[in-house]
Formats: sequence, structure tokens, C-alpha cells
Amino acid sequence: MGKSHNKVVFKDYHQHQQYLIPPSFDELIDAKHVVRVLSRIVDQISIDPILEQYVGGGSSRYHPRMLMKVLIYGYMNNIYSSRKIEAQLKVNIHFMWLSGMSTPDHHTINRFRSDRLKGILKEVFMQVSHLLAEAGYLSLSRVFVDGTKIHANANRYSFVWAKSLKTNRGKLTKQLEELWEYAQEVAGQEMNQESTPDFVDVNSEQIQQTVEKIDRALKGKSIESSMKTKLSKAKKEWPERMAKYEQQEELLAGRNSYSKTDPDATFMRMKEDHGENAPAKPGYNLQISTNEQMIVNYTIHQSPADTTTLRDHLDEHVRMHSQAPKEVIADAGYGSEENYVMLDALGVEAYIKHNHFDAEHRGKIKPKRTFAVEHLHYNAAEDYFVCPMGQAMRKVDQKSQKSANDYERSRSAYRAANCNGCPLRGACHKTTGNRTIVVSVKGLKLRAQASERLQTEHGVAFRKKRCWDVESVFGNLKHNKGFRRFSLRGLEKVEIEVGLLAIAHNLMKIAS
Repeated sequence: MGKSHNKVVFKDYHQHQQYLIPPSFDELIDAKHVVRVLSRIVDQISIDPILEQYVGGGSSRYHPRMLMKVLIYGYMNNIYSSRKIEAQLKVNIHFMWLSGMSTPDHHTINRFRSDRLKGILKEVFMQVSHLLAEAGYLSLSRVFVDGTKIHANANRYSFVWAKSLKTNRGKLTKQLEELWEYAQEVAGQEMNQESTPDFVDVNSEQIQQTVEKIDRALKGKSIESSMKTKLSKAKKEWPERMAKYEQQEELLAGRNSYSKTDPDATFMRMKEDHGENAPAKPGYNLQISTNEQMIVNYTIHQSPADTTTLRDHLDEHVRMHSQAPKEVIADAGYGSEENYVMLDALGVEAYIKHNHFDAEHRGKIKPKRTFAVEHLHYNAAEDYFVCPMGQAMRKVDQKSQKSANDYERSRSAYRAANCNGCPLRGACHKTTGNRTIVVSVKGLKLRAQASERLQTEHGVAFRKKRCWDVESVFGNLKHNKGFRRFSLRGLEKVEIEVGLLAIAHNLMKIAS
């Protein structure tokens, strides 16, 4: 058959035709589009704390409610740069609808995010969470807790390490002490008139005073050229160097490191960096609580260890929601005696694994752990353990140690009476003499209670649900939304970014 001769008909195309009555944005945006959900939610919350940041007078300002909507929608669409949001306000119909055709520049958007929302956005997030809870989207009484590391907006080579700082201070103090001893040898009479400084914890002011004393005593004396050079260097550099070390110690605030680019950031090992030799990078430890894959609480921490973050994280939950959760589910990273005690005091049921739970309850106990402390019988009435051969191990010592959160943990030492000739000795322990164990009896008891709770019907269900409830949120934030690095610097500003991200995540969930 031959080719069809039917004429092809195209739809009308008049690129430059003007509307007599231009269409409104409401006609062009779907009734169920997420942008409408966002606008409706933000219109319901109180922004009084933000309004208080403004001072009267001068020219008119862009409305904070509009800027809030625009920022959140940017984060909903993986747009985190203020410059890119500025561009979207001129080309994207959804941004235009939210802003009412206003076009604030990137400076205005960034100032609003960095300055106006500082210390305030958490209250906005709290209001949104309460609205979602009242609507039945989430519950505040059962939370799944987990943490992840997020890269800071900082140079990975801008590190200051506490260990190196301590070494450098020690070297400077030792040089000062050596210079003092030399001055005593050369000018003993003059030096005897000066009081000997305390070289244990010397500061910049004391270094200045000590060097001046040495200089006075050695004036007019015949001294070695190397010592003359050292004294000259001490006068010019040492007080300034010690002042620098003191400033660095203040910025460390008990941490093991910080970044010169963002002093609030701590060097941490990131999850995506495999291998023991992977270098630490500047970042923050983000902790979240979720329910039905929605974020109900978030906190930012400078400590890389999840164990020490739980107390402050739950304190923030209580502050925001005026109640502690009834149930907390978390992985073994949070299973410490301190956390079990803290949760019990709050009346919270803790479904938290300890570090040996999985191995013990999957039949994968290593042979060397067969004789571990948790498998020894404990006689609570008489306070002694029983070794694998049935010998009593009596208490011989007890010590207490405070954690980073000032929790005092008591640990006792128990020792067997006689291990000589024991047929199990090689498997039981490798140390010389009789076997000694150091253990917190209270901690063992709490771990046993946690194991029992985790194996109940509720415990098994919660353990299964934890994986897809809280961990999927991190998967969404990091992989789907591409949020692996903060745009802003400093603890307060980083918290703002997380707040915007959390609100955006929750609104996307209910809109879908």
C-alpha cells in the first residue's frame, strides 16, 4: 500500500500571543500540590518571636512569613543556596506563588536565614510538630533515635588537635624552666631575690613576668650566645605563643579537636569513609527522633560519640513537647549504664540494645567470650561472682569514675582465690596470678533487663521497625535530598539548616 496522504494537523502554537485576561497562579498550580500544604501550615503558626527581631523605621521589609515559606520550599526541592533560591523566585511558578511575585535578593534571604531565625526556628519546628501530632500524622510518645555525621562547611586540613596543643604547651613550659635554671646558674644572687614560678600550669601573663625576671637578672652578665638568642626569642614570641595556645584551649572546650575554618566543628570519622586509616573530617553529630518516619526532635552535637548525646537530646524533647516520650527505641550505640539509669528516672521504657546483644541472641558468641563477666553467676545476697569452676570471686576493690555528663559510675574488682592447676585456666583468662574482673554490677543488671525487654513481643516489633523508621529518614536526607554538607558555619547557624531540613522533610511526607 502506498503512503497515507492524510494531512498532519498540529495544535495551535502562537508563542507571542497575549492573554486578554491573564491566568492566575491558582489556576496553574494543582490543588493538591505540596506548595499549597506548605503555605497552609506556615500560615497557621505564630511568628511573633521572628517579628520581635525587627526594629521599626526605615524602608519597608519583606514579610518574614513569605521568606519562611520560600526557604522551606527551597529545602524541600534540594535548593540550599540563597543565590539559587533568588534565581528560582524569577523563573519558578511555585516560588512566585509563595512569594506573591516578590523578588528578595540572596543577601536578604541569607540574612533572614542566618540572623532572624537564630535561636527561633526551633520554636517554629515545635509548632509544626504539634500541628502534625494533633492531625494524627505522628505521635510524640514513642520515638526512634539515631545519629549521623554531617560534614561542616570547613577545610578538612584546618585542624587543631588537643593532643598536639598539650604537647606544644609542654615544650614551651619546659624551655621556660630550662631558661630559668640557666639564669640561676649564671646570676644566682639576683635570681634568689625572685620568687620561683609554678611551671605546672603557667599562662601567658606568667610567662611574660618570668621572662622579664630572667632578663633583669642576666643584664650585664656574660652569657652564651645560644642562650642570648633564646632569651631574645622568649621576650618576643613566648607570651604571644602561650596566649594563642590558651585561646585554642578555650575554643576546644574539652573536645579533642576543632577546625580553624569553623571552630564549632569537631573532626570526626564519617560513615561513608571506610577503613580504619580514613582521616577524620570536620563535622557535626546530628541526632534525630522520629515517629512514622517524621522528625519530632533534632539536636546538634560536637561530640562524635552517640552515647553521650542521648541525655541532652531527650532534655530537648521534654523542653519542646512538655513531656518525655513513653518509649525510646535505639541501637547499641546508646546502650550504656548512664543512659539506662537516665531513662528509668524519666519513666521511659528503653528498648535499647547493649553492645553484645546481637551476638548473644543470634548464637554468635565468640569462644573467647564464653567466660566473659556477663556469663558468670552473681550472688547478689553476698556480693560475689562464681567462676566457671565454681570458685567464689570476692570483691577486692571499688572505684568510681565520672562520665562526660557527670554521671558517676561505680566499678568493683572481684578476684578468684586460687587459679593454680585449674583445667579451664587457659580458656578462662591469660593473665598471671588469679583471675580478676572489673565490673559494674548495676550495669550488668540493667543490661540484663534491657535484653529481656528487647525479646518481648513489643521489643521484637520495635527492633524491626527502627530500621525503616529512623534510618530511612537519614537515607532520604543524605541520598535523595543530597544533604551531606552544611552551607553555614557555627553551631547556631548549623541548627537553623537542620531545622529547615526537618520541617521540609515532614511537610513532604504529609503531602505525599
